[in-house]
Amino acid sequence: MAERIVVDPITRIEGHLRAEVEITDGTIKEAFLSSTMVRGLENIVKGRNPKDVWAFVQRTCGVCTTIHATTSVRAVEDALGIKVPPNAEMVRNIMTGALYIHDHVVHFYHLHAFDWVDVVSGLSADPVKTSQLAQSISNWPKSSPGYFSDLQKRLKKFVESGQLGIFANGYWGHPAMKLPPEANLMATAHYLEALEWQKEIVKVHAIFGGKNPHPNYLVGGMACAINIDDASGLNAERLAMVQKLLIQGKEFVEQVYIPDVLAIAGFYKDWGAIGGFHNFMSFGDFPMQGYNNTDNNTFKFPSGVILNKDLTKVHDLDLRNLKTVEEYVNNSWYDYSGDGNAGKHPWSGETNIHYTGPKPPYTHLDVNQKYSYIKTPRWKGQAMEVGPLARTLIGYASGRPEYKEIVDATLSKLQVPAAALFSTLGRTAARALETQLVAGWNLEFFDTLINNIKNGDTRMANMDKWETSSWPSEAKGVGLAEAPRGALSHWIVIKDGKTENYQQVVPSTWNASPRDPKGQRSPYESALLDTPVANSELPLEIIRTIHSFDPCIACAVHLYDENGNIINQVNDISVCNV
Repeated sequence: MAERIVVDPITRIEGHLRAEVEITDGTIKEAFLSSTMVRGLENIVKGRNPKDVWAFVQRTCGVCTTIHATTSVRAVEDALGIKVPPNAEMVRNIMTGALYIHDHVVHFYHLHAFDWVDVVSGLSADPVKTSQLAQSISNWPKSSPGYFSDLQKRLKKFVESGQLGIFANGYWGHPAMKLPPEANLMATAHYLEALEWQKEIVKVHAIFGGKNPHPNYLVGGMACAINIDDASGLNAERLAMVQKLLIQGKEFVEQVYIPDVLAIAGFYKDWGAIGGFHNFMSFGDFPMQGYNNTDNNTFKFPSGVILNKDLTKVHDLDLRNLKTVEEYVNNSWYDYSGDGNAGKHPWSGETNIHYTGPKPPYTHLDVNQKYSYIKTPRWKGQAMEVGPLARTLIGYASGRPEYKEIVDATLSKLQVPAAALFSTLGRTAARALETQLVAGWNLEFFDTLINNIKNGDTRMANMDKWETSSWPSEAKGVGLAEAPRGALSHWIVIKDGKTENYQQVVPSTWNASPRDPKGQRSPYESALLDTPVANSELPLEIIRTIHSFDPCIACAVHLYDENGNIINQVNDISVCNV
């Protein structure tokens, strides 16, 4: 008889996610993932000036603010036919690149690492051996026996006090933990170092965007004026600071993050056969010759689709075809006009919230009915995994030399077959590998920006269509981007200078959505199948696979409390002036 267990909430993620799985003979045979948060920003921006929408929708997430803003302004620029100056493209690339290395590092050390690292085990480590281990995998200077000895003493104080602080609620001592004490101590040290480092890299957003989080963007370019000699502008001193931060970021990624991931992965090779999916999609990003360019080779992240793990063919995207991308709500707490089981293309999408689930608190969801606030997007009727693994596989399958080099080197170092890419382990490794690529590209973007300035090009914005009077009476556009967690799209319909309709299809919508009308599982639910669970009371294995996707369910707005009562409701958006 199957045992149903519930993990609610799944911790160390953005937002609120619930997992219900059925376990038979120690293996997951069925899985249902439910978001108990609701999104409403699409309704909030209706009727507003499209030039202002980016400021609202970047509040979709408190982490990925900059990429939501980028995608929003791209949607408006696409609708109006606005071409962004090269400098603005490079600044956007740099800001997105800084987000990548910040986001991926933070995810690994502060959200995912404790699925593999036993902090308490590090108390029994030999600091000398820890130092030897650290120096064998990297030239990072903070690796002396004294350094690790001091850290170990600090950890002992935490444990002896009975308060683990930031290290509380871990699966310490779980039989699935395989790292030796020295590796655990080293990883814990780097956890703390990453906390300090991440505060620095976000300064890039503050320099170019005026603040962080929620930096400033602009339809037509960027709102930062280049003036090398003016203290109030983007001057030489601030540009030099950006370069310094990007170099520091690259060093941390190459000397700490990458060595740690490879070292830890070496102890968990069995996870190269667990937690996989079969379809992958990337929209492409980091344009080098303009976002409007249709040549896929001019983007650092290539676009495309891989079906059924077939790396011999990359399928082209055609997202403007109204039947290519459709969102379903057959298992989601929304209503559609017309046939509720029919999909809608985002340009004609609807966000009609209608909760029909059990009244909280409840023990189990009725999974035969609607069971999530996440819609179900499909590409040509197929479920798609998006994110670092998708991008890496598409880059690899496309024959990009930079991808071939790092992927083949990693497979060789770990001595695992290419099939291991389609797994929890492969997903975690891919995130690290692309961080290494992006950290290098950031300096390329910076050099391109500086060369443009040296050649006399200081343009940062195209204001030709700034005035609403220059717009057509009706227009529609789509902004596509690769957020750290995957393919992100914002869809806008403009009528008489106002936002007529707006839809966001976010990465975790692709990955975490409930079943579609055909019963097809999305990546989260599918990846959990056949996962072994050693102890159903301590379901570490579930957490490992879900965390490997880096869930961001915070692309939502809290409207309900734990008792199902409405906390806040806006009935007339015209009175909302912020």
